[in-house]
Amino acid sequence: MKCKKTKKVTYVNEKTLIVAVDIGKSVHHGYLRAPYGKEVKPFPFYNNGHSFKDFWSKICCFQREQGLEKIVIGFESSGPYAEPLCEFFRRRPVTLVQTNPMHTKRLKELTGNSPNKTDKKDPRVIADIISLGHALTVVVPEGAAAELRRLTHAREGELKTQTADKNRLQHLVFIIFPEFLNILDVSTKSALYLIKHHPAPEDILSLGFESLCAILRKVSRGQLGTEQAQELFKAARTSVGIIQGKRSILIEINHLVDRIECEQRFIESLEEMMNTHLREIPYSQNILSIHGIGTVTTAGIIGEVGDFSKFTTSNEMTKLAGFDLFEVSSGRHKGQRHISKRGRSVMRKLLYYAAVNTVKSHGIMHDKYQQMLNKGKPKTKALIAIARKLLKIIYAIARDKTIRVCH
Repeated sequence: MKCKKTKKVTYVNEKTLIVAVDIGKSVHHGYLRAPYGKEVKPFPFYNNGHSFKDFWSKICCFQREQGLEKIVIGFESSGPYAEPLCEFFRRRPVTLVQTNPMHTKRLKELTGNSPNKTDKKDPRVIADIISLGHALTVVVPEGAAAELRRLTHAREGELKTQTADKNRLQHLVFIIFPEFLNILDVSTKSALYLIKHHPAPEDILSLGFESLCAILRKVSRGQLGTEQAQELFKAARTSVGIIQGKRSILIEINHLVDRIECEQRFIESLEEMMNTHLREIPYSQNILSIHGIGTVTTAGIIGEVGDFSKFTTSNEMTKLAGFDLFEVSSGRHKGQRHISKRGRSVMRKLLYYAAVNTVKSHGIMHDKYQQMLNKGKPKTKALIAIARKLLKIIYAIARDKTIRVCH
């Protein structure tokens, strides 16, 4: 059986015009390089439609002068500031590539034998990387996949905000009723309800034991009851929470609970929209059929990949996620293997959590996980290995549009 390896794509030949752009928030710096050293020195242009058209005219003019056939436009992976430029050039006959900022940082030492970093130097370094063939194709998701990427990033951002609010809420509750945190977790619905309506120890006591029991049973749907009510009642009687300034703290607590509830509703609405867009992608239902992989993971992976057909091997997918392995060895020293983490962090996170779900008892990866542990592999490394395997399975499903049986 032949083993397919990731092929290195050659972007540049003697008929290629290299266009390098140092991305900025409002001002970009462009640089044009033809074969045999002919160039247009770095020049600024702005992040607006008129300036983009002037930039394109300059590229076309230089291409005609040099008699070149192909245009490769490259830039650093630089977050949202490159997206308008990407969208502009996506509709034109060019190849878009991006470079790893780490490569730019290290290669600039060779340019002029100096670590100097300027807007005029960076485009030249980016052009050098493209010439060496170390740039990556820009895969811009379209249609439902584009919506899924935006929804995934919105959800990740909202989760971070919600976590910060919960940490702040926990800090404030500790000040007025520290014993509460030993009984209930502030992230649960039951705790949030009590914090919002009966936050202080005297509020718990004024409720009465029977009423407190009834509230806990109702809000938790039977999961909490007499035991937790007794602990809360006892803690409220002997609480060491502060008294001075409590009224102002309660105002902030109420505001934080409202924000957390609003954030939770927004997260749930994002997940509903993910479900809607997943129905537009036929193979998504096959991925969802894998026990332990849910809506959020499927939507996130499809959104981050964009178009599975742009990848010829599963190794390319592994590298995109930053799950490719490396080691540092020299002479007799053989280093341990680690994942590079030079890829999409959201994708890694979702796959890791999916691995945690699939290694549970009766999960599709439970037996494989146990085999790894029995061989002495640490739990974290075993989970990462499972995440890598899951990514390869998902790639195969998306490529063949069939359900794969997992062993």
